[in-house]
Amino acid sequence: MTDVVHSDELLRRIQRARACAAQEERRWRDRRDTLGANEPDAAREAAVRALTYEAVLRVLDEILAPGRRAERA
Repeated sequence: MTDVVHSDELLRRIQRARACAAQEERRWRDRRDTLGANEPDAAREAAVRALTYEAVLRVLDEILAPGRRAERA
C-alpha cells in the first residue's frame, strides 16, 4: 500500500466511483418502485439501499465540488 497515486488518477477514480454509485442508486430506486406494495419487505430493503447510495453520492459530490451541493439544497 505504498503506491503513490497522481492527483489526476485519484480524481478519475473518484469520478468513476461516483458514476457507479449513481447507477446503483437508480437501479435500487427502480427496484423499489417495481416491487411496491406487492413485496413490502423487499421494497423497503431496496429503498434503504437507494438511500445508502444517495449518501455515498453526497460524500463523493462534496469531495469533487466542496459546498456546491449545499447551495442546491
